[in-house]
Amino acid sequence: MAARSLRGIFAVYKPPAVNWRSVRLTVETGLVHDLNASECPLPHDQIRFLPTTSQGISGTETNLTVAQLPALANHPRVLAVGSGNKQLSYLQDCHLTKEYTVHGSFGTATEDFSDTGRLIEKTTYDHITLDRLERIIAVIQGSHQKALITYSGIDLKSQAAYELACRGMLRPLHKSPPIITGIRCSQFSLPNFTLEVQCVHETQQYLRKIIHEIGLELKSSAVCTSVRRTRDGVFTLDDALIRTDWKLQQISSAVRRSQPRVAAALREDSWRHTALSGMAVPERCPVPTEAEP
Repeated sequence: MAARSLRGIFAVYKPPAVNWRSVRLTVETGLVHDLNASECPLPHDQIRFLPTTSQGISGTETNLTVAQLPALANHPRVLAVGSGNKQLSYLQDCHLTKEYTVHGSFGTATEDFSDTGRLIEKTTYDHITLDRLERIIAVIQGSHQKALITYSGIDLKSQAAYELACRGMLRPLHKSPPIITGIRCSQFSLPNFTLEVQCVHETQQYLRKIIHEIGLELKSSAVCTSVRRTRDGVFTLDDALIRTDWKLQQISSAVRRSQPRVAAALREDSWRHTALSGMAVPERCPVPTEAEP
């Protein structure tokens, strides 16, 4: 049954300049079309005991008769995809990091920190070197590392802090301001540069502002020319379905492939809460490795 394979989470590729609501509507429309075009399975029969009356010696008697009736509610629904919403909510509570490739350019400043915004000023940038840029990046990462420790809610001297740090699981315990957990320069060719950023609770506007602030720290200015997310929690670009794959079969396959990783992430987060609280934390959302029957 096609709808039963749609209980889970999957990733799609959102093209630039396309609103996420438009992407969601397109995916939902495609799923409805494919589900309606698929063969509808016959309803399963259910056993019911129906009361019947008859006239006996002592008057009216009530008897129970066994009958087989169709279970009319057992039909495919697109809401089967929505059953993964609970898993998604738990996954968001894990506060997993995201990775971005952020491109910037020195020499200009705009109102919205992007290269398409209204120009505010132009500045020189010939004095900027890779070494100076990397020193600013190190300062940014150091300040955000302190914030990460603060919002993780752990005692640095505790065994839990040591175990979480060894496993790379220092994350905010609750919702926090944007925190950069890792940042490095992967390309530098004046006036252009590229940063690889790992962060939590960020927005694209925040990432553009980081580029702007780097320009200011280097006695210049800078704008963000593009932002591309390369990983979202357990999902990477390889998992993202392109527009031609937003179909029932491809989405069902993507859901099945993601289930083991989603389950592993939820179990790991339960272990993290156990380490923080010192008491057993039950697995909050068991996820099957196969589609449920």
